[in-house]
Amino acid sequence: MILRKVRNQPRTTRGELVNDLKRAGTTVSKVTVGNTLRRHGLKSCMARKVPLLKPAHVKARLKFANDHLDDPEESWEKVMWSDETKMERFGHNSTKRVWRKKNDEYHPKNTSPTVKHGGGNIMLWGCFSAHGTGRLHCIKERMTGAMYCEILGNNLLPSVRALKMGRGWVFQHDNDPKHTARITKQWLCKKHIKVLAWPSQCDGQGHRPVYVCAQIL
Repeated sequence: MILRKVRNQPRTTRGELVNDLKRAGTTVSKVTVGNTLRRHGLKSCMARKVPLLKPAHVKARLKFANDHLDDPEESWEKVMWSDETKMERFGHNSTKRVWRKKNDEYHPKNTSPTVKHGGGNIMLWGCFSAHGTGRLHCIKERMTGAMYCEILGNNLLPSVRALKMGRGWVFQHDNDPKHTARITKQWLCKKHIKVLAWPSQCDGQGHRPVYVCAQIL
């Protein structure tokens, strides 16, 4: 009964399971319920956050996957991936967990340092391909379509040359309004840059391209 309820409704709490069993004539504790679930390979985890997808988004994602299902591995080596992201200059906004004893909460290994008024953050643009990482650019102002074109001109093209990607390379960026602005499309067309068609709401994994660049550089 426990397993059936959890499989059908993963958000069910241990307390709710205890009450369900009690109504069915069986009295158990929350600990017993937890142990039973763990014994069957189930554990309590934070629900992952994912983009809220409309049916059209799901259809577009499936079409993208089917269109590229048989692409040879070499074709992906021609793709230059890019993105922007915000990075904390000091510490992290997310909660960190540590394993510690009851009275060791203030041991340096078990704490996360903070500064007054927060540590601030910076916006970064980055790119990489199978050949390596490209340039990393710090965005100091509110980005516009014109500024985005300037970033691409100063960083994307030199990165392509430095990584010796040769002819026939393809540029990837998501559907951010600055990326799809008329001025950006005109700039890309003028430079004869082929853009990989990217489904809407398909960048929900956390800005991995620029994160990888920042970590390596």
